[in-house]
Amino acid sequence: MKVGLIGNPNVGKSVIFHQLTGVGVEVSNYPGTTINRQAGTTCFQRAIIEFIDLPGTYSLEGDSEEEKIVRSFIDSDEAEVIVAVLDAGRLERNLYLTLQIAEYQKPMIVVLNMMDEAEKAGIHVDTEQLSSILGVEVIPTVATQGKNTGSIIPAVINAARVPEVKVLYDHHIEAAIKTLRTVHALTWIRAIHALQGHSDEPDLREAASALSDEIERMHRMKVSQIIAGNRHHCAEHIAQEVLQFRSPERGADIDRLLTSRIPGIPLLAAILIGILLTVFIIGSWLEEGIVTLITRFVMEPFLAAGLPPLAEQIGVSLILAIQAGFGIAFPFIFTFYLFIALLEDSGYLTRAAFLADRTLHRFGMHGTGIIPLVLGFGCNVPAIMSIKLLRTKRERLIASFLVTLVPCSARTVIIAGLVAAFIGLAAAMSVYFLVIAIVLATGLLLSRVTPGDQYGMILEMSPLRWPTMKNVLLKSWMRIREFLLVAMPLLIIASIILGLFQYLGFMAAFEAFIAPFSETVLGLPAYATTALIFGILRKEMALETLIILAGTADLGSVLSMAQIYIFAVVSVLFIPCIATIAVLRKEVGTRMAIVIAAYTLALGILAGAVLNLLLS
Repeated sequence: MKVGLIGNPNVGKSVIFHQLTGVGVEVSNYPGTTINRQAGTTCFQRAIIEFIDLPGTYSLEGDSEEEKIVRSFIDSDEAEVIVAVLDAGRLERNLYLTLQIAEYQKPMIVVLNMMDEAEKAGIHVDTEQLSSILGVEVIPTVATQGKNTGSIIPAVINAARVPEVKVLYDHHIEAAIKTLRTVHALTWIRAIHALQGHSDEPDLREAASALSDEIERMHRMKVSQIIAGNRHHCAEHIAQEVLQFRSPERGADIDRLLTSRIPGIPLLAAILIGILLTVFIIGSWLEEGIVTLITRFVMEPFLAAGLPPLAEQIGVSLILAIQAGFGIAFPFIFTFYLFIALLEDSGYLTRAAFLADRTLHRFGMHGTGIIPLVLGFGCNVPAIMSIKLLRTKRERLIASFLVTLVPCSARTVIIAGLVAAFIGLAAAMSVYFLVIAIVLATGLLLSRVTPGDQYGMILEMSPLRWPTMKNVLLKSWMRIREFLLVAMPLLIIASIILGLFQYLGFMAAFEAFIAPFSETVLGLPAYATTALIFGILRKEMALETLIILAGTADLGSVLSMAQIYIFAVVSVLFIPCIATIAVLRKEVGTRMAIVIAAYTLALGILAGAVLNLLLS
């Protein structure tokens, strides 16, 4: 049995999906977390049920990628049961989509989620009355706490039924639907779609077009607007029947403070700077402890063993890789992901988008653009994927450029592991401010040269809530697991290969080839430029490779402060990692991915050359 989870963005579908299947998916308190469908299987009373977590959508009539995915699933034969997930605190708006789903006449149940937040907002939902009106089972839940989610699977198997609710359309619309159904033997939903121009059959399209033209002439409105208005009216009527209101709990005052320019904007700046400082301080403390332990209890005993030169070279490379991965990269990446998860789950990101709207308009985007930009501080890959939240191609293109320049957690490893560790915290922060200044300058440039119109922002404000530590830790673990399972093996293999190349003299030949450019233009030793090239595989590998090629984790003993600073700036601005380039190619096309990579390459070399002139 295949069961689809369908609902508006940010109603808790992915939380419910995880509760039902145990499959790990990213769950965040802002719209647009699920971009593609996710599948997970569970077993109940000897029945195997496959749940499909579909992207959040507000409607089934549009042409967005999310709407196409959901519509395709419902239209297909694989959709045996639909679970419509609704936000109890935003019932009227959520019912609009539910009424559209009901018209497909497929067995379904309704899950009324976030009941706790509705109660806090002074909203009481009569679930029995709602069930009676819709003609389907209604299950109230608090998915984040696991309350009543255990009732969903039994209801799917035993209580799912075709909904009885009917939208009362304008009599001209009803008559046109009846005509199309009679003449062309259509289902109700196919007749509605045909009337709105969604049909591939020439005869049907011609007949439906004639009917819709006549209706639009009489009403002086588009048929799609009339149908949408009728559905909204039906949703409003149902909400009036089942909702009761009382005084909400306190919380509006906090929201007002967070979304006002003063103190909202200074608070946003303080939060972002505070996160960076905390990551630097905690990460540096963990780094020092882990590196010291590995050096004392692993590296020193290994070097004292007196192994043959080849075995020693490979062993040292392996230990340095482990030291670089676990001792330098891991502390900063994991700490950063914790803070990003806290921001996501608290609902603060949508407030940040609201505050940033006026500023980001100057850079060709609206406030929603801050969501991929903030996510970029964690990892550029999901940040690039989240540009789907942006309304226009122009905004998505500008955001793609800017996100690739944002210092992700891997770049933070380089800034913190190098600049903060060997120069100081103030110097590390200056790298951030320099890069952010370059991001802003790039945004201003792109806003003037990128064609396309600019629109205002409409964004659902996610509810403020205390993040659950379980979800924060789970999300952080899911993200850091990718580093452990992908980056660490890659780093270890690359380190052993580098060790062999060093032993055989290949690295010396390559470094001799690039030395003139590296030393003259960037002021860096040739092995440092080699490390920059390896950073294209994964950004943190630039630092890890530098440690291996330098033969020590104490980089302050082999590089000057100026060289450390230049290396950090160039590696942050240099070509994005391969994973980011691959996602860029998917989101904005091959040509623009190449343009962005070339721009960052030129920008990194230019910044390094200028710094070399200023600091030498």
